[in-house]
Amino acid sequence: MIQATQLRRGNAILFEGQLYKVMELQHITPGNWRGMVQAKLRNLKTGNQLEHRFRSEDRVEKAMLDGVEMEYLYHDGSDFHFMNTESYEQTTISEEQLGDNVYFLIPNVKFKVELYEKVPIGIEPPLTVDLKIVETEPTLKGAAQGNSTKPAKLETGLTIQVPMFIQDGEVITVDTTELKYISRAR
Repeated sequence: MIQATQLRRGNAILFEGQLYKVMELQHITPGNWRGMVQAKLRNLKTGNQLEHRFRSEDRVEKAMLDGVEMEYLYHDGSDFHFMNTESYEQTTISEEQLGDNVYFLIPNVKFKVELYEKVPIGIEPPLTVDLKIVETEPTLKGAAQGNSTKPAKLETGLTIQVPMFIQDGEVITVDTTELKYISRAR
């Protein structure tokens, strides 16, 4: 059991006897009231979504997941195919189960696939990934100064805000938990 304030996006929890995945999370501290956690949850069996407001002192049962290292191979339509690096068995995970993690899938990269009762429910991406920029606005002279940003489309389809000095073709490091630019890749 963990406190509701320790929930993170992507966590799998047991709530009202069902397995749910935390899709979105917002910590709310209204005025002189106690803090709350507003969570958008998706039932991993039925696919239904619901929103629930947990009090900060509420305790939530985190689902015990097994992690197996698998290599991402390819996708066809909305199905993504992974291969167990030890047994060479292939597993398919839907785009809906992966959520925002589809933006970090690059062929031949290894990920930890989360299993609940031997059924794949999602992946745990690394904290950061290096992705190539395929489209962004050109750099303007003198734009390196200040805190201004511009949108950049990455090789996986994700669009994030990057500093003005970043150009097409550069490889950048992206934070997978917040979907944010961190730095140029080394």
